[in-house]
Amino acid sequence: MQLFLLLSMVLVSFSATPSARAQSPTDPKLTKALQDVYAYWRDAMKKKNHAAWKQITASHRQMAIKNRIMSERGRFPQDVFRVPGTPPAAASLKLLRSRYKGMTAKQVYFGKVDFGVGGAPSDNLLVLSFVYESGGWKYDSAEFVNLGGLKDVRTQLMSGNLKYVDGEAFLPDGKVPVKPMEVGMAKYIAKVYTYCPGREVRASVNKISKHRFQNDTRSEVVIGGVRDGMNEIQFWIKDLPGYKGDDPLTVRVYIFPQVEGHKPVKVFQYQTIKGEKPKLTAKEMFNIGPDDVKRIGR
Repeated sequence: MQLFLLLSMVLVSFSATPSARAQSPTDPKLTKALQDVYAYWRDAMKKKNHAAWKQITASHRQMAIKNRIMSERGRFPQDVFRVPGTPPAAASLKLLRSRYKGMTAKQVYFGKVDFGVGGAPSDNLLVLSFVYESGGWKYDSAEFVNLGGLKDVRTQLMSGNLKYVDGEAFLPDGKVPVKPMEVGMAKYIAKVYTYCPGREVRASVNKISKHRFQNDTRSEVVIGGVRDGMNEIQFWIKDLPGYKGDDPLTVRVYIFPQVEGHKPVKVFQYQTIKGEKPKLTAKEMFNIGPDDVKRIGR
């Protein structure tokens, strides 16, 4: 009951349209509303409360998460809460920007973003996105921006120079994402992996699964999985502001076994060496053949 009352307060207190109630990018009431929404969502995740999670999460994000779970051949809604670590607490971070445009809003935090997975967190960025629907603000997503390869930017932020977080990537665009089409259970689990120090890599697999990586070494599940035969990957690469290096870069696709004793199989790779400029954009095909399927134990 307390969770439901908290949700009601958040949504009712700011039930007017954003343009009517938030005249300034730093409107304190809007800022507080968004902070309450994130705190509520985080609490729902920690307590594994599906009803509360569904109430406070944007509808398009709910479908995106369901699609991800189905693409991992998992169980919905149980697997909503099977995440590594704990959503970081925003209250322990410094709020740099809180802005809205139309029915979208973003908050940018700086500090020791702690996912509770061990180790000493360093100063990085946490970007929270929200959308306005059904009479109130809803949580959309959180993005961790690793500043490890952008030490000049980290120094600037620590000194109070916030120019970096006024870039386009940190601004709400006013466009509420379209609810994605629902996908069924994937035949093969697949992931896109990138190593992209100082760069942004956007990728699309089979025109369904969309991905964005920034200055990271990370993988994401391919929504809808991959299919027997030919599959398509497109990617776009650009330097992040402040990056002056010439590090190697990698984009890969793996398919994953569900049987113990078998390892992931690499089915696509694009890779540069140090000093080599990566392609700005490319469209490639890769094949899932009988030998690949056999190697994952299927």
